[in-house]
Amino acid sequence: MSRSLLSISLALSLLAPAAAPSLAQTADGVANAAANTTEKPKQLVMISFDGAHDNALWAKSREMAARNGAHFTYFLSCTFLMNKDAKKAYQAPHQKPGRSNIGFAQSDDEIRERLGNIWHAHLEGHDISSHACGHFDGRQWSEADWSAEYATFHRTLKNAWTGVDLEEPKGWQDLVDHGIHGFRAPYLSATAGADMIAAEKKAGFTYDASLVTKGPAMPVEEGGIIRFGLPLIPEGPRERPIIGMDYNLFVRHSKGEEDKADSAEFEQRAYTAFKEAFDKQYSGDRIPLQLGFHFVEMNGGAYWRALDRLVSDVCHRADVACVSYSEAIPVIKARGKLQATPASGL
Repeated sequence: MSRSLLSISLALSLLAPAAAPSLAQTADGVANAAANTTEKPKQLVMISFDGAHDNALWAKSREMAARNGAHFTYFLSCTFLMNKDAKKAYQAPHQKPGRSNIGFAQSDDEIRERLGNIWHAHLEGHDISSHACGHFDGRQWSEADWSAEYATFHRTLKNAWTGVDLEEPKGWQDLVDHGIHGFRAPYLSATAGADMIAAEKKAGFTYDASLVTKGPAMPVEEGGIIRFGLPLIPEGPRERPIIGMDYNLFVRHSKGEEDKADSAEFEQRAYTAFKEAFDKQYSGDRIPLQLGFHFVEMNGGAYWRALDRLVSDVCHRADVACVSYSEAIPVIKARGKLQATPASGL
């Protein structure tokens, strides 16, 4: 598609976004229900995606959410909004210029389409959050290092539309300055101590989703940041614990090598693990269930199919809310379950 046709198509689509309740409306409704009932609180399910780059999977995930009344959280890696010129200028802490562990956008047209997906996802009530930029392991980074990477993320999004010769939609700058609330560290590699948390607070984040917990757990507040953790859940014939994330299943099931021949088996194993983790909380204390995914369909799409089955099974229930992290926070606060002590991470 030519640049002019793509731009016209995108502009027209931005004029007629899909109707959806606002994030605040959804969160308030769920929070009020949690506060005003003596029955069990709603079971919260938080689905998130790291990277948020492949445009086909943007469309697929948005359709899945719309079909099931769900809101997701997208942890965006900002190098996927960098063209060749921007690539040359990017330098992560302690790295050479123009280097990224996950690459960069391949064309301006790709960036244009991605921006349309990001903006529409925001309008549909999903969380747009940060996964930093070049996907480097920051466990040894200082507060200044993290602050530099966060500043690059912010600057990249501020200039994203003009950088590919598109007129940005009204409200984009407000989203970038005030609407990006969360962060997840690449590789879940959070800096030990207070450096990363301090940098997050200075950058305007309110929550972090970089921890791993021994099972589903309530978030904790640390240094003014609400910290969430992906849980270990039982999986497979021996029910060995594994992080509730597609990549970890990919490594366990096929040693990180693509195996489409056994895709159906991997899908069933993943779905069983997800559903049993959900059922345990749903019939028990209703601790929020968090599951993480990537914009890569590993093992022939096994884990995305398992996710679709789970979302289709549970999100329509009256006593379940499939929400973003930002929507979950007021619900958890209304339940009086937010603790101001460090989480029991791994």
